[in-house]
Amino acid sequence: MAAPEPPPPEGSRPLSALLSGIAQAAFHGNADITEELLRGQLYPEAPPEEFRALRAKMGGLLQSIASADMDLNQLEAFLTAQTKKQGGITSDQAAVIAKFWKNHRTHIHESLINQSRWDNVLKNVNWRVDLKSQLRHIDQINTPVAIVEMELGKNGQESEFLCLEFDEAKVSQMLKKLSEIEESMTLLTQTT
Repeated sequence: MAAPEPPPPEGSRPLSALLSGIAQAAFHGNADITEELLRGQLYPEAPPEEFRALRAKMGGLLQSIASADMDLNQLEAFLTAQTKKQGGITSDQAAVIAKFWKNHRTHIHESLINQSRWDNVLKNVNWRVDLKSQLRHIDQINTPVAIVEMELGKNGQESEFLCLEFDEAKVSQMLKKLSEIEESMTLLTQTT
């Protein structure tokens, strides 16, 4: 049975909440989280310039950690260096930051990826093969066609659907192009 976690040091709750507020504003696009709101709710006794310095320091650290998408070993080394740096952070602050990153890394990483996308992404593909049963030209009856439906969109937005019809020649052409793409990607990943 694991030993229970020790209670958080006094002052870690406001810092943890500050980190959450910074993350909401910086990584999740929540414009309602302002410096005044955070100071008023978390550090009401702190002078504005002192709070601004703390917020800037914590925001900079979070930005560095998130930009590098640090794993726990990288994070530990980074925070240890920050505690030894003049004007850096305390070991209690480092512990709060480490716990925060451990709990929020995945959500922040996903949010940064979503923010970096310019266009829609392919969410889903469905397909089926049909036989044509009615056409103007008798020689085209009973020829197979592939019907491909693609769902395109961004997270949090309504999807768009694109429906394509391919005859056998177009399917072959599409497969050839996809093979060329695969070869190019393989070449690029092998050289880097």
